[in-house]
Amino acid sequence: MRLVIVAATGGIGREMLRQASAAGHDVTVVVRNPDKIRESVRIVRADLARPDVPALAEAVQGADAILSGLGARSHAEAGVAERGTRAIIEAAQKAGATRLVVVSAAPMGTFPSPERPHPPRHDPGDGFFMRHLGARFAKAMFRTHYADLARMEDAVFASGLDWTVSRPPRLTDKPFTGRYRTAIDRNVRGGTSISRADVAHQMLHCVTDPATVRHTVGVAY
Repeated sequence: MRLVIVAATGGIGREMLRQASAAGHDVTVVVRNPDKIRESVRIVRADLARPDVPALAEAVQGADAILSGLGARSHAEAGVAERGTRAIIEAAQKAGATRLVVVSAAPMGTFPSPERPHPPRHDPGDGFFMRHLGARFAKAMFRTHYADLARMEDAVFASGLDWTVSRPPRLTDKPFTGRYRTAIDRNVRGGTSISRADVAHQMLHCVTDPATVRHTVGVAY
């Protein structure tokens, strides 16, 4: 398959690139710093903080799927997920690419956004701890980051593309296991963490799983 991986030097993006390359896919990466890419893949240089839609449209031309690991890694990068994803959507629409898989976060089902100002108080997959302690703590600690992801999700839902949104909880750098659980349109019951390597694996699997098209997918151990 021809895959385009956006933000391929980030934690999840690096894992998607490694796994997709190992599986023999034809990979194009969209990155800000090409010097960080060691794999033999097509590289398109683009700063998603100041998106270049024509360059992105060229990158995704003929792609079977676009996978995005975009997300702010600091307060200084706040807004990059929304801005970059809107540019990816516009580029995909111009190029005729339809499959988009993006990463978000588990609390998004209950986090307000401009298009969803009154979300449910609880995610149906959350247990007692997440409902009453974990989710509240995460939202307080990462409010700016989550607001960016919520606006990004709004853009994805309205895109008209064949999208999937992966919603993991706390991310770790532990090795790949392949032993994770998923849940459609809800969080994984009792799931509190997952490695970036396993999220990458789940996102790559979603590319060819029709059951995930136009759905959010909770993923956790």
